[in-house]
Amino acid sequence: MTVSGNAPEPGTPYAEVIGDPIAQSKSPVIHGFWLEQLGIAARYARCLVTAEGLAAYLAARRTDPDWRGCNVTMPHKLAIVPLLDRLDPLAARIGAVNTVVREADGTLTGYNTDAPGFLEPLESRLAETHLFRMARVLGTGGASRAIVAALAERGFVVVLAGRDPDKARAMLDELTAQKDHHAIHLGHFAAPTDFAFDDRAQCFDLVVNASPLGMTGQEALPFDFTHAPPGSVVYDIVTSPRDTAFLQAARAAGFATVDGLAMLIGQADVAFSHFFGVKPPRDAASDEELRRRLEA
Repeated sequence: MTVSGNAPEPGTPYAEVIGDPIAQSKSPVIHGFWLEQLGIAARYARCLVTAEGLAAYLAARRTDPDWRGCNVTMPHKLAIVPLLDRLDPLAARIGAVNTVVREADGTLTGYNTDAPGFLEPLESRLAETHLFRMARVLGTGGASRAIVAALAERGFVVVLAGRDPDKARAMLDELTAQKDHHAIHLGHFAAPTDFAFDDRAQCFDLVVNASPLGMTGQEALPFDFTHAPPGSVVYDIVTSPRDTAFLQAARAAGFATVDGLAMLIGQADVAFSHFFGVKPPRDAASDEELRRRLEA
C-alpha cells in the first residue's frame, strides 16, 4: 500500500496531514481541538502517503468535494510542488509547500504556512525598531527554506550552517536577493569560541535549530553557546521532545527560548483558516489548553 487512511462519511468536510512516516504528527490534535472549540462538524486526520503514492493520492482527493485539503510533511514538501495547479506567491518563492487547498473547481493550490508560523512567536520583537538583525540558522532542509526566506524578508542577515556549505550557499542565493548572508559548515558552532561580541544594544539576534538534530531518535545538535551573542533568542523547531537539550542548554546559558510547538501551532493557524474558512480560537486560555493536549 502506498496510501493509507480512511476518509470520513460522505458529506462531512475533512482535511488531513500526509507524510511518511505520519503516526508522530501532532496536527490532528491541533485541528481537532479547534474544530471542537468552534463546534464545526468536520474532521482532520492523518494519512500515510509514500513518495510513490503521492500523485495517486492527489488524483483521488481532488475529485472528493468533501476534502478541503491537506498539510504536507516529510518527505513531500518539495516533491508535491509540480503536482499542483498553482502556488501562492510565498510558496513559489520558497519552493516548498506544506499546505494544499482544494478549490471549488477541484484545482489544487499550494501554500507555505511554515514561514508565517515560524514568525508568529517573534512578532512582538519584530514590531520593535532594530539597528541590526542577525540569525544563525542551523540546517538546510525543507523547513529551513521557509525560515531563511521569512527571516531575510524581515531584514535579518542570515548565517546558514549545514553539513554542506555549498548547499547552504546555493540556498541563500536562491531564496534571498541580498548577498550579505553567509554560509558555513555546521561544525563551526560545535567548539567554544572566545570571540568578543560588540555592543548588541538595539540588535535582534536569533539562533535557530531548523534541523532534525536533537529530535527523539536523532543525534544531538552540536552547538556551543559561546557563539550566541548576548541577548539572543534561541528557537528550536523540533517538537519531540518539546524541551530539547538545545533549549535546556540555552536557558542554562541565560538565553530566552522558543520551542517547536510555537511554530507548529502558528503554521496550523494559517492552514486551518484555508481549510475551514474561519480563524481558530487563539486566546491565551485556548492556547494553554492546546499545549496541555499536545504535551499529554
